[in-house]
Amino acid sequence: MTQRRKFTRWLIVLVTLHGIIAAAGFFAPYDPVEQDRERPYFPPVHIHMMDTQGHFHLRPVFYPLRLRAGSFDQYEEDTATTVPLKFFQRGAAYRLLGIVPSHLHLFGATGARVYLLGSDAYGRDQLSRILYGGQVSLLAGLLGATVTLFLGALIGMAAGYFGGWRDELLMRIAELFLALPWLYLLFALRAFLPLAVSPLEAFLLVVIVIGMVGWARPARLVRGVVLSVKERDFVRAARGFGASDVYLLRRHILPETASVLLTQAAILVPQFVLAEMTLSFLGLGVPEPMSSWGNLLAALQQYNVLVSYWWMYLPALAIVPFFLGYLSLASALQQRTRPYKIEEKSSWSPS
Repeated sequence: MTQRRKFTRWLIVLVTLHGIIAAAGFFAPYDPVEQDRERPYFPPVHIHMMDTQGHFHLRPVFYPLRLRAGSFDQYEEDTATTVPLKFFQRGAAYRLLGIVPSHLHLFGATGARVYLLGSDAYGRDQLSRILYGGQVSLLAGLLGATVTLFLGALIGMAAGYFGGWRDELLMRIAELFLALPWLYLLFALRAFLPLAVSPLEAFLLVVIVIGMVGWARPARLVRGVVLSVKERDFVRAARGFGASDVYLLRRHILPETASVLLTQAAILVPQFVLAEMTLSFLGLGVPEPMSSWGNLLAALQQYNVLVSYWWMYLPALAIVPFFLGYLSLASALQQRTRPYKIEEKSSWSPS
């Protein structure tokens, strides 16, 4: 497979995954904050194409779950009742892509709740919360990477282009940030921030905190590119014709850093999603009732949940395809933009 086809394939995969998360309201069967206190830690239902009588159904069906006799947390299928799974079902109101009001959901059921991935302690649908939580976690990663790359590009270009004491000062600060353990730095920065904040304020604080921590490595990479580009003949010629520093940076130098910035973006987004998950898991990120992949995993801090309800691990698996997609895209970008190597052939050859 050529590098171009590999790049295109992973780009399509990532666009599809982000599209599903962006349209979470359509793919989620229920409102993520809607509670059903009668069904805490409800296990996932099983979808069947054939019922217990051996009859094949064109439309998938499932059996409602009921408590097993003599148990308080063990469920079994009630095979006496068959519930068809309906597609394009009307349900809870939402805004598609945050703009278009709608009531249409990809699937649902009438007369029973369909928990494809189970429910949490409050009877909230796990699938709906994972999809909506992905909007928070991925947006935090994307915005955090944007802030980081903006700072990295700005500082790296200033250090590489102007050089001198500016370069020395900025690179020493960058080395300090590289030496600091970023996870503990996140904890320290978040500890100084107020705890009693709204979900929106908490989200913005998390984005700012994670965005201002990882700028050092992109800045060093951009500086290296700028040091090389500013000595090229076309830049020297433009400077000789009286081009200003702003023009040179905007017209000739910044475009040369695009490949480095795109590769760093593909690497940083999953790292920052993981940073948001870590903060929210420890209660320092986005609070309830807003869902994120981090606070969905917070229930695993309870031992009884950890050992009894396996479906509560599923939010941790949601990040896996995004990690694979972003890291594979970064690899494809790096190989695609790798400069061509000119091999020097020796003029001497053994006789």
